[in-house]
Amino acid sequence: MAELHSRQQRNIVIVGGGIIGCTTAYFLTRHPLFNPALHKITIIEAQSIASGASGKAGGLLALWAYPACIVPLSYRLHAELAKEHNGAERWGYRTLHTGSLRAKAKAYAPDANGVANGGEEWNKLPKTKNRGKTLASIPKELDWFDVDCIKGYSEMGTPETTAQVHPYLFTTSIFELACQAGVNVIYGSVTAIDSFGAGVRGVTYEEKETRKIGTLPATDAVLAAGPWTSHVFPEAPIDAIRAHSVVIKADVSPWAVFTEIDLPKEFGRTGGEDVKKRRHGLNVNPEMYARPDGTVYACGEGDTIIPLPKTSDLVVCDNDRCQDIIDYISSISTPLRSGEVLIKQACYLPHVSSGGGPLIGPTGTKGLWMASGHTCWGIQNSCATGKLMSEFIFEGEAKSARIESLDPRMYL
Repeated sequence: MAELHSRQQRNIVIVGGGIIGCTTAYFLTRHPLFNPALHKITIIEAQSIASGASGKAGGLLALWAYPACIVPLSYRLHAELAKEHNGAERWGYRTLHTGSLRAKAKAYAPDANGVANGGEEWNKLPKTKNRGKTLASIPKELDWFDVDCIKGYSEMGTPETTAQVHPYLFTTSIFELACQAGVNVIYGSVTAIDSFGAGVRGVTYEEKETRKIGTLPATDAVLAAGPWTSHVFPEAPIDAIRAHSVVIKADVSPWAVFTEIDLPKEFGRTGGEDVKKRRHGLNVNPEMYARPDGTVYACGEGDTIIPLPKTSDLVVCDNDRCQDIIDYISSISTPLRSGEVLIKQACYLPHVSSGGGPLIGPTGTKGLWMASGHTCWGIQNSCATGKLMSEFIFEGEAKSARIESLDPRMYL
């Protein structure tokens, strides 16, 4: 049945040029039943490839991520892709240690900007509950933290269970590989999925440059627009959380670090209604990922203060929230305190409204598929998602993993 189905003409349109859309395109072209003479694959992207969270994420890969049903598959595929396409050089793939630090911050300057951001508008996307045994001291290789600030350390992952990529380089590289295999791209905003009784017929979009309206014939449409999925398909139960991050120049040992930092009462700003409104406690949890290029990526928690804009180029970055992250990590690390801040940025992460997810598979409308709601593990779970989507489209079902719990039809 699958081979018969694959001999039919297929126009597959992928909505979204982030990591999920790009890996879906890549694995479609690598599927044994893909036939470039019969199967046309097009990505429609509103702005540019990896312009959203896929270009601004941390890039952590871990066997202890979630959901457990796709994590092992995706982690293995990441390693295989890196080996096949020289990912170490091309997109910074490497294995590394991961740990959790408990620390007491020091206010190194009287005007330090470091209030614990929060209030009801703040949201936490827990990466994992994985915590090892607390140790009295940190590993000697983890030498980029001030020893007198550290109160405890626990191992979360080793090079056997944790790795990383540079998200922007990974996404754009996978996109380039997909294009080399015949995938096309259109830059424009999708305005409608055209469907009738028999299923999907086309995808309507507004071209980015000309603003002209066009309709691309489609037998299959994959909703992979991350937090914008519900803009394209209002029934999709996908919400958005804004996340800020910074990149600091600091050549340190390969480690991913989760933290629990206690701030002294004198730490941070002392006035302003906005500050009072945002203060919610004296404990903060920034995360830091050392990268092979001599930088450290650091991020904080998320907020829903500003609704998701129409496109990724309209995302508002709050400089104060970025400065908070800088102040927090500087309070326990001399290399980060003295390092040059290269990037301050913000993006929106997609998550399933009722929790759980991501949602991967059929929607109930023939030819309409969903691959969205990946939270902070989008880069980690991208490869499994792409491979599973290729199996759904060419074989009618997922073959590489049991993902009944991620069926979009349970949420629609």
